[in-house]
Amino acid sequence: MLKKLKCVVTVAMMTVSFAGNAQQHPMYSQYMFNMLNINPAYAGSRGVISATALYRNQWVNIDGAPQTASFSMDMALKRKKIGLGFQLYDDKLGIERSTGFNMSYAFRIQLTNAGTLSLGLQGGLVNYRAYYSQVRTFQPGDPSFSQDINGFLPAAAAGIYYNSDNFYLGISTPALLQTKLTRDNTADVSSATGRDLHLFLTTGFVVPMGQDLMLKPSVLVKAVSGAPVEYDLNANLWIQNTLALGFSYRTGDSYVGMLELQMSKQLRFGYAYDKTFSSLGQLNNGTHELMIRMEFGNSNNKVASPRFF
Repeated sequence: MLKKLKCVVTVAMMTVSFAGNAQQHPMYSQYMFNMLNINPAYAGSRGVISATALYRNQWVNIDGAPQTASFSMDMALKRKKIGLGFQLYDDKLGIERSTGFNMSYAFRIQLTNAGTLSLGLQGGLVNYRAYYSQVRTFQPGDPSFSQDINGFLPAAAAGIYYNSDNFYLGISTPALLQTKLTRDNTADVSSATGRDLHLFLTTGFVVPMGQDLMLKPSVLVKAVSGAPVEYDLNANLWIQNTLALGFSYRTGDSYVGMLELQMSKQLRFGYAYDKTFSSLGQLNNGTHELMIRMEFGNSNNKVASPRFF
């Protein structure tokens, strides 16, 4: 019975994008360590060369469940007035697979001694594949599943980001284009409108709680037309700027436990475990997510509060 339920879930996931729609946006529980993924204006905000690798294995024990990996790097140039970044990612979901490359540019404006406003744009290319011929259908030889899809699609994003020593606020739209591939692998591209625009709002701040404790609450709000607004509510407690224990609640979806370790001034490791509380949660063993961040060069030569963002 469990196997049948898994198959039903898998087939449901595979048929969501039957027309070859490539608008699914990879997401992570540790989004605060990969904000370049959701806001191009984040590029260069840390003031040093920063490289981040993330891997997410979702809904363990369900065939065809999502698996996502990404690598991103960003830096600040021209006295930190310009931010540049790039990202590679690979996202698998059932018979679908998207492999993409994004380049980000941010123009940074120093508003105060500690506060900077950034305006960002992003452009990229996605190789979208859907292996319909691998689907086991009730009717053998179903022509609807006889042909695979494989093609390239453009991607674009825009965002605004403000950060200071102990606060950040950003708003972005990670999908400025509506793209899909037809059965003959022809790209269909149009501008996103108010009906299908994705909007992300992120904010967070640091609250000192004594000599050795820092509390870092953060929020991610995701609004997409035709779906309920989703909130990621998160709080991390940092101990001696070295170890952090965190908890997140994702509305309508899951609880998340997090562990972060600042292994040196340049190297940080993170782990997150998601447990879905919907009926789907009874069919899987949770979601595992790993993060590694490495920074090259630090003018302050210390771990300061801006590094929490």
